Amino acid sequence: MTAIDVRSIGKTFTKKLTKKVCALNDVSFSVAEGSAFGFIGPNGAGKSTTIKILMGLLRPDSGSTFFYGRNSFEPAARKRVGYLAENPAYYDYLTPRELLEFVACHFDAASARGDRVAEVLEQVGLTDAADRPIRSLSKGMVQRIGLGQTLVHDPDLYILDEPMSGLDPLGRVLVADIIQQLKRRGKTVFFSTHIINDVERICDDVLLLVGGSVRYHGPVKTVVDQSYGTYEVVVRNGAAAAAMEPGFVLSEAREGETVRLSVPKQNLEAVIAKVSHHGELLSVEPERRTLEQIFVELIKSADGQKVGE
Repeated sequence: MTAIDVRSIGKTFTKKLTKKVCALNDVSFSVAEGSAFGFIGPNGAGKSTTIKILMGLLRPDSGSTFFYGRNSFEPAARKRVGYLAENPAYYDYLTPRELLEFVACHFDAASARGDRVAEVLEQVGLTDAADRPIRSLSKGMVQRIGLGQTLVHDPDLYILDEPMSGLDPLGRVLVADIIQQLKRRGKTVFFSTHIINDVERICDDVLLLVGGSVRYHGPVKTVVDQSYGTYEVVVRNGAAAAAMEPGFVLSEAREGETVRLSVPKQNLEAVIAKVSHHGELLSVEPERRTLEQIFVELIKSADGQKVGE
């Protein structure tokens, strides 16, 4: 069963009374139940607009969205959802404990018991700050409070808009660990992020949105496999490099007696055979492009779209 189903949504905004700006253009995708789904794209790509439509905060001009087969605009459909906004803001004089109790009461009075709130406070690393006013806490701590309010009623689906924003490295590790724990419990996590390494480490699937249109949607593993396009072959004898046929090697760099060759995957076997005949083969290592490099190339290839991240 799919946790999220987005069908051909479109959204256009009017700026300065007459100027039309297309935020989303026929966007469709689905998120499998029990998976972690990364939602990425440059600034202004339409990520937050998509999330606001999912959560009923904006109406699309066309298309529809569903949670577990029910229209996401139905309040009952959103009871199974925990939502973290991009820039959460809370009443300054509440404490984290009071905020979580308040949120819990609106979903299920039984979950408002002190032991559940205390459990969530510990989970997000805020036990020591549980009774301090929110106005006295750092941006990263407020972000973790936001994550806590999505956890307190133990929903099946988490929609997190930039959950790593404002966090230090330890905070990022904490949030990544929480997402992985949720996955192990069969929960579904959909989150937008600017941090591509987190997508590779956490996600099963990823969608790249550029200029309001889908540029890539599929398994992270597929992108990782595609990232290994070339290999570095290191040889000791320069004569081996000179014996290569034109086009077999993309580049070479000489360092004393050794030569480093950059070789396309399809030519690797032939190059190794040639090197073994003419010189001494020292090593063969894959040259991997990072996910960030791959997605930046996709963004740059979009017509009229500049890299925004």
